[in-house]
Amino acid sequence: MLLKNSYLVFKKDLSSELRTRYVINSLLMFVLVTISIIRFAIGDERADNEILTGLLWIAVFFTSVSGLSRTFVKEEEKETSVALKLSTGSDSVILGKLIFNMVLTFSLNALILLLFVIITDYQIKNLPGFLIVLVFGNLGLVSASTIIAAIISKANSKGTLYPVLSFPVLLPLLITVINATKLASLGVETDKLFGEIQILISYFIVVTVASLMLFKYVWED
Repeated sequence: MLLKNSYLVFKKDLSSELRTRYVINSLLMFVLVTISIIRFAIGDERADNEILTGLLWIAVFFTSVSGLSRTFVKEEEKETSVALKLSTGSDSVILGKLIFNMVLTFSLNALILLLFVIITDYQIKNLPGFLIVLVFGNLGLVSASTIIAAIISKANSKGTLYPVLSFPVLLPLLITVINATKLASLGVETDKLFGEIQILISYFIVVTVASLMLFKYVWED
């Protein structure tokens, strides 16, 4: 029942987004502008992988949070949150939103990575390790951003509150994932990345479990 209701919430968000394309269009434009700025800033020079890794995650981070921050805000603005509360439980809502945000984030990140490699000639010497880090880094990013979006949807100053809450929560994740991505791009073997990968997995599990435990009180407030 939980999985079925979560799927219905995911399907509702996906259908709504495909119909309006508000978030998708704005994020695609954001991606193109960000990648273009990076391209013009680098110019014809060959930047080191350490710098390029930081730029890559800047693009991923700001693109993701730009879309994920409105996950629950749009429910409050359109006053559809009441219908969700009456039709399904809080666990189904948070899981459905998580699934939708993961699909959206991974789709955008695939585009970002493709464009980034093309315009910067970014070298990835350990592709399996790089992809593992990218996946778990994004899972943690989506999980934390989703519960933060739920919290700010109840506040009056939604726009200014999101960066204030998200930065301290996401800082440990970003430090770890940037370091691990840099090492993977330089060719460090996957087994030597186990410490960083373990941190990313632990972060995702802890934040997701905490979100499931706390979301009910945020949603029904």
